[in-house]
This record gives sequence, C-alpha cells and structure tokens, in this order.
Amino acid sequence: MADVAETTTVEEVKPKKKEALFSKKNRRILTDPLDGDNPITVQVLGICSALAVTGQMKPSLVMGIAVVFVMVCSSVLTSLLRNTIPSRIRIVVQLAIIATFVILVNELLLAFVYDTAKGLGAFVGLIITNCIVMGRLEAFAMGNKPWPSFLDALGNAMGYAIILLMVAFVRELFGSGTLFGAKIFPDSLATNGLMLYSSGACIVVGLLIWLQRSINGFREED
Repeated sequence: MADVAETTTVEEVKPKKKEALFSKKNRRILTDPLDGDNPITVQVLGICSALAVTGQMKPSLVMGIAVVFVMVCSSVLTSLLRNTIPSRIRIVVQLAIIATFVILVNELLLAFVYDTAKGLGAFVGLIITNCIVMGRLEAFAMGNKPWPSFLDALGNAMGYAIILLMVAFVRELFGSGTLFGAKIFPDSLATNGLMLYSSGACIVVGLLIWLQRSINGFREED
C-alpha cells in the first residue's frame, strides 16, 4: 500500500506538459478569422469603416495596420491584467486600454503620414468603439492567457485588414483607374464613378460576403 501511495504522489506532482506555441489549437485561433470566421464577411462587424475608408488603397492599408497594432496591444495587456480587473468596471477598463493605444497610433500617424491621417479623419479615433476590438477583448482576452490572446487579436485584425484592402483594390481600380495613386488604366478607358461612393463600397462588401460564404458553405443559425 505504501508503494501505491508513493507512486500516486509522484504522478500528482509531475509537471503538466506545456502546450506548443503553434499547436493545432493555437493555429486555429490565428487562422479561423482569416477565412471561416472573418470578422467582416462572417461576423459582419466593422462594416462602417469598411465602407468609409476604402476609396483608396493607401488609407485602407494605414487603417488596417492601425487596427492590428491597437488590437494586438490591447488584447495582450487586457489578458495580463484580466485577474486584477474588477468585473463591474471591466468594460470601462477595456475602453481605457484601447483609447491609450489609439491615441498613440493617432499621434504617430499625424507625425509621419499627416495627409493620410487627416484623410482618415475620425475613423482612427473610432477604433476605440470598434466592435471587433471590443468584442475580442471581452470574449477572449478577458478569459485567456497572453499568447492565445495575441494570436486571436492578430488573426481577427488581419482578417479585418485583408477585407479592407480587397474592397479598396476594387474601388480604387475601377473607380479611379489607379492603385496606391499610380495610374493603371489609360485615360481613354472609362471608370465607374459609383465605386467612389459609399453605395459602391456597399456593393463590393456585399459581393465579398456572398462569395466567401458560398465558398465555405456558411449558413446563419436559425
């Protein structure tokens, strides 16, 4: 009996095997938002900025990078503080964390890409209330460790940025005949002015949602 008890004790104190940084679970956390659980085409979040800032590739790229930075930093910091944040004020704390990084991003944009920052206008500041950022902090970072939270934030932010760039590519190319301001179509080839308006953006986003869901066979739950 003593031998059995001793064996049990040794097994109990045996350290648990650590999960690999890029285990199957962690890879899914990172890659699912890029396609099957994309925040725009599947979750239908962040639509306002997808319609408003995608008239050209450059502001869309800058907006995408800004969201990636804010979301990753906010998620990791929220995860690190998750056990010290009182439940009753967690939303306020999350907003304060996001706002801190948004202010930092806005100041950097004004310092280094002033014209693009002015063109984005209030939409950089509105990252604070972006439902994708707030949603991932509340749904994931508050209940998970920093590394999975980093992967979740990076995946969702990249999924958002990819759709922004795809919409901007179509709108700028067919609306202005340019890409990143460089002339692509000759002047003799007519462009579609509808692409320069939010109605054109709405059509492009709708087509992307339909295409992505058709390829993946996604269906809304009843």
